[in-house]
Amino acid sequence: MELLDDKIRVWLESAKFVKAISGVYVLYNRNKEAIYVGESDNLQQTFTKYVDSDFENNSCKQKTRSYQREFVKDQKERKRILLEDFKREHGRLPSCNHE
Repeated sequence: MELLDDKIRVWLESAKFVKAISGVYVLYNRNKEAIYVGESDNLQQTFTKYVDSDFENNSCKQKTRSYQREFVKDQKERKRILLEDFKREHGRLPSCNHE
C-alpha cells in the first residue's frame, strides 16, 4: 500500500538525486510493504547519509528496496499524520518505526 501520492522509486537509482528540501519519506521492502516513515529538514542530506552508510548499519532499514518522498514545509506534522493513519489502518507502526 502506497502512503504518499508520489510514485514509488527504486532506492539506489534515484536516492542520490533528491532535492535538498524538507519533507517526509516512506521506505518500502521488496514486497512493497512500508517499513519506515521518516522526515528530514534536508532530504538530499538524509538520503546521501543513508546511501553512504548503508542506512547507518540499521538492519531494519537495510531491507529498503524502494521509497516515496513528499516535499512539505512542516515535515514533523506530516510524519505524525502519516504514522497515525498507518497505525489506524494496520493496528501497528511500520516495522522500523518501533521506537
